[in-house]
Amino acid sequence: MTSKFPQENYYGFTGERYIDFDESTYDKEIHFRIPNLFRNEAGLIASPKITDDYDQFALLDLIEFYAQNIRDIDENWNNGKYKNYRYIITYNTARVFKIFQNEVNDFFTEIGLLYTLTDKKIIERKIKDGAITDSLDKEISMIPEDGLRSLLRDAVDLYRTPNNLARQDSVEKIWDAFERLKTYYTALDKKRSSHKILEAMSHGNTKFYEMFDSEFKNLTNIGNNFGIRHHETSQQDITDPNHYDYLFSRCLSLVVLAIKYLEDDVQKNR
Repeated sequence: MTSKFPQENYYGFTGERYIDFDESTYDKEIHFRIPNLFRNEAGLIASPKITDDYDQFALLDLIEFYAQNIRDIDENWNNGKYKNYRYIITYNTARVFKIFQNEVNDFFTEIGLLYTLTDKKIIERKIKDGAITDSLDKEISMIPEDGLRSLLRDAVDLYRTPNNLARQDSVEKIWDAFERLKTYYTALDKKRSSHKILEAMSHGNTKFYEMFDSEFKNLTNIGNNFGIRHHETSQQDITDPNHYDYLFSRCLSLVVLAIKYLEDDVQKNR
């Protein structure tokens, strides 16, 4: 943190310059970026007690902030014997992140939180079940169409976010991706584009075509009748987070299956 919040000081007797940590600027930055972070009565960042009302996700935001900003340093003293003052040497490297990452993830495991601090320096939920697989990110990156690729990546990233409030946004994004998927072949209208996708998915087999076509229609009806992409009073609100999990996995499963065939078919038919 010293490299992000440096404070230039001078040793009083010699006037020698050294770099220390600017705690005041750091505190202002945290207050701006994570306003819900718990503070004690003196206004200082502190550990909440069991009886305190606090935003647990703000704590995760703080961990991410540290992960994304910590750098390697060396601490030294002006005199090895008398140690009159300490000075800090900062580097632009972040080998220390791995130590920090391991300690955070060990802590999550120890207290039973299904979160992980990833190599991308963000905290994600550990998702044991559902359509999100280890190969999904690679499959998404191979989608030729920018808009569909971006919507899918946003949907998955939101779904991985620990905050439950992001699940609604993730479901909305995956439904947006589903609707864009149906217009994938831009030379065709929406109906004929969907037909081409269904033909590829079913290999021309009537039974499979009918099954996938039925699922396309069912997901379209769900998107129109539940509070997913639109929020009129006539639509059914979704209040149970488990329902968001189900809807996200159901829609993602169909979209992921479809894009496997787009990857093979797009160059020949677009």
